[in-house]
Amino acid sequence: MKLDLSATIVDMELGYEIILNEEDAKELGVGARERVNVSKNGKSIVAIVSIAKKSIKKGEIGVTPKVAEKCNIKDNDVVEVSPALRPISVDYIKKKLDGLALTEEEYREIVKDVVSNNLSEIELTAFVTALYIHGISIDEAVYLTKSMVESGERLNLKKKPVFDKHSIGGVPGNKITLLIVPIVAAAGLTIPKTSSRAITNAAGTADIMEVLAPVTFTADEIEEIVNKTNGIIAWGGGVNLAPADDVFIRVEYPLAIDPRALTLCSVMAKKLAVGANYVAIDMPVGSEAKVTSIKEAKEFARDFITLGEKLGITVECAITYGEKPIGRAIGPALEAKEALSTLENGRGPGSFVEKATDIAGMILEAGRVARRGSGKEVALEYLKSGKALEKMREIIEAQGGDPKIKSNDIQLGEYREKIVAQNRGYVTRISNKALIKIARTAGSPKDKGAGILMHVTKGEKVKEGEVLFEIFAEKSYKLEAAVKLAYQLNPISIEGMTLARIPEYSLFYY
Repeated sequence: MKLDLSATIVDMELGYEIILNEEDAKELGVGARERVNVSKNGKSIVAIVSIAKKSIKKGEIGVTPKVAEKCNIKDNDVVEVSPALRPISVDYIKKKLDGLALTEEEYREIVKDVVSNNLSEIELTAFVTALYIHGISIDEAVYLTKSMVESGERLNLKKKPVFDKHSIGGVPGNKITLLIVPIVAAAGLTIPKTSSRAITNAAGTADIMEVLAPVTFTADEIEEIVNKTNGIIAWGGGVNLAPADDVFIRVEYPLAIDPRALTLCSVMAKKLAVGANYVAIDMPVGSEAKVTSIKEAKEFARDFITLGEKLGITVECAITYGEKPIGRAIGPALEAKEALSTLENGRGPGSFVEKATDIAGMILEAGRVARRGSGKEVALEYLKSGKALEKMREIIEAQGGDPKIKSNDIQLGEYREKIVAQNRGYVTRISNKALIKIARTAGSPKDKGAGILMHVTKGEKVKEGEVLFEIFAEKSYKLEAAVKLAYQLNPISIEGMTLARIPEYSLFYY
């Protein structure tokens, strides 16, 4: 059964979906959330059905912008619509929901349908939820990782071995890639870093680097830049490397879940796609980080190392401190400014420099630029000597940015307010989650100049009225909302040396 219908492009932020009048849907024999083939001039796509009684008339079809783009459909174009079969991968998702292991072919079918947009949001959510509840074996992780890589492009870099790094995330201000890449590249090693934009954090590495240079490139452009400079800091979503990963991330976000199994496969698929031979993984541990205990971090690290061995990638994990922000800047422009200033001066906030050179040192040792145990020292020398700055400027220029940019040139949000201590004492706790919420309320990461600049850190003594942190925004109403939230959430706890008095009543009378 086929129908020729007149297209109307509906301005709705949906995926590959169409809207049918209920009479046309009955004639085609399809119901809501079922599938149809939509075709025009030889181009076709499988889309998910929604049904309307009045908004779409009989003989019409509403198509989302994604469907229109895929088939080059314009308003009033006539398109052919026919029922589509339910993909077999739905049965495999049900199998995983039942807690059963899947085969390599079954994972390949799921990923193929994910990339081809043959699965509905409900089916995608079911798959992600199944992984969250049941997890997967290492063999299954190999199957899923390889399937994700096979579904997209792969880099073929001239200079090998290829080195890479990844941060598990959950800690604000973690801009260490902007030091690690130029240090490693300056040492003559190849490091094609594809990074993410922020999902729940105040800034992703790609958001930060975009302040200094463009970050969206094709696979061929990435190869050209890396072959020329040894390094790049690009947005992973702009290139077709393991494309299923971006779909899974879209599903995870509203659920606020991050299945460990999917994290393993997502990270390693990206690394396999860029041809990495060695990967250093930063695993922050903290009460509000993604990994909350040393025990959990060690288990996670063992899984990464084992999966890496089966994929032919050497993996080393650094378990790092995640109870407070890295450095003092939170937000794209603020973090870019702090990173560039550190490269310019050869020094910067202790937590930032220590962490970046620790992990850069691991890579330098793996690349035999430094002896075992001396990598950090060598990394610091590349930073202090200005060689890392020189390389960063080379990378910025190769990515289409201004190589002469200085940290003082970076524009921050013009609307600002300082949050001060309401009492004196010591900073005993900093809530990363609260700081992220405040920075995002101020406009970060969409507004590049928005964010937070920390004035104190954990363990410091503060006086009443002393500045704790400063909020930056590009719009006054966003600053007002962020300031209000800051006083509600109170992200910095200040206590005296005496935390409690026991008993709470007096024992001495006179």
